Amino acid sequence: MKATVITLISAALLLSGCANEFNRLYKSPDLTYKYECAKQYFALGKYQQAVTLLEDVVTSQKGRENAQESLYLLGMAQYNNGDYESASITFKKYFSSYPKGYFAEQACYNIGESLFESVPEPRLDQTPTVGAITAYQNFMDYYPESPLRDDAQNKLFVLQDNLVMKELLNAKLYYNLGGYFGNVNSNTESNYESCIITAQNALKNYPYSPLREQFSELVMKSKYHLAKNSSEEKKVDRYRDAEDECYAFINEFPESKSVSIANDFIEKCRKFTRTSN
Repeated sequence: MKATVITLISAALLLSGCANEFNRLYKSPDLTYKYECAKQYFALGKYQQAVTLLEDVVTSQKGRENAQESLYLLGMAQYNNGDYESASITFKKYFSSYPKGYFAEQACYNIGESLFESVPEPRLDQTPTVGAITAYQNFMDYYPESPLRDDAQNKLFVLQDNLVMKELLNAKLYYNLGGYFGNVNSNTESNYESCIITAQNALKNYPYSPLREQFSELVMKSKYHLAKNSSEEKKVDRYRDAEDECYAFINEFPESKSVSIANDFIEKCRKFTRTSN
């Protein structure tokens, strides 16, 4: 009977939409009443009000019957309210506090979901992307038979594509900076070398990426321009290295539109290496 009365009162309160009434509710010492109202705010899609009440309720619910549910509901309210960072923290707190809890599997999965929603575009810092990848990997380790596993795996592929694109943009930036500084400049060599290292690391870390050809082309071009801009004592070895890279590119990507560039580089490398013998 008491629960019914609480529900009716809460419903009337929520429908009134009065700020003063909400303030009185927030200050109420009746945790059961506040929790019931928070759940109804959540059900009505009023997530900010639900968050405000639940943040207060959760602190006081430790050791109580509704402790698990209130903490998980807080995470869901934060997530639905678009506060993904806070949601990920709350879901982590739930999973660490209740690893065998009723909502443990979903909370573990939602850590990744929250971080996934805050992943920036590839040009920006990808720290959140790395965090989301770790969260999904942890979820699949904890729950290898979960029906959510396939979705987590697909999200992992998307996140890894973000990291690969970030590396491609970095490699392109180094390559473009190398050409920007002109023909004779220490920064030119440094930027082409940085492009080569970045692209080769990406090829090693993501060997099956659909961007593999673009990374390989950047390595080939950078090695040629690195040779071209080298000091005389380094030119011969670097031209030979560039020539080898061109052949490797043609062998791996014989149908590439950049094969003509590779062949042009080979001829230019040969002219220099032949005259140096």
